[in-house]
Amino acid sequence: MKKLFTILAITGLLFLGTTQSTYAQEAQQTEEVKTFHQELKQRFIQGGPEFMGIVLIALILGLAIAIERIIYLNMASTNTDKLVANVEDALASGGIDAAKEVCRNTKGPVASIFYQGLSRSDEGIEAVEKAVVGYGGVQMGLLEKNISWLSLFIALAPMLGFMGTVIGMIKAFDDIAVSNEMSPATVAGGIQVALLTTVFGLVVAIILQIFYNYIIAKVDNIVNNMENASISLVDLLVDHKK
Repeated sequence: MKKLFTILAITGLLFLGTTQSTYAQEAQQTEEVKTFHQELKQRFIQGGPEFMGIVLIALILGLAIAIERIIYLNMASTNTDKLVANVEDALASGGIDAAKEVCRNTKGPVASIFYQGLSRSDEGIEAVEKAVVGYGGVQMGLLEKNISWLSLFIALAPMLGFMGTVIGMIKAFDDIAVSNEMSPATVAGGIQVALLTTVFGLVVAIILQIFYNYIIAKVDNIVNNMENASISLVDLLVDHKK
């Protein structure tokens, strides 16, 4: 019985020690997370509101444009192979009107291009090709909408950071001229502002560049699908005319 109580006591002490150690680790991790946010906030404030605020606005606007474009492009994505197969079946069973109905009930730029081409099918294949090319350009413009603004923010963020760097260095030399001595304390403030603005500007540019490359790749993929599907539509109409 004494051995049993001894074992239970030792087990309880070990469990209590492990629990206390776990709580201590969690408290330390929480403190580290808070310290990181506090440090980030402090560094942002130290960078100065003139340029850091503008860099933050560029990040917010750039992310808003990127998210809007990603949502739009995902909604514009269409299974072109399935659409071509449905249009082919509709042409075989119900003719041009049935194929137009399939395109009308399908979302995306490819279906819109198909509808425009089918609407001109009674004027000949050349008219269909012109309609497909013309409306394809319109859809491409819609896909690339506001992307130029995103590239502007990508270029603007590091430029603002570099401008803050130059102004910070000028401030450091002004402090040297006023105090008439060269000491770390004299130039630390200006150099700190210079480095912080550069870092935040580069971070914003890197984040937006990742979104920009993803959006461009998405647009290129949709455009390639549009071109391939347009060729398939022309081939289907040629066979249908025969």
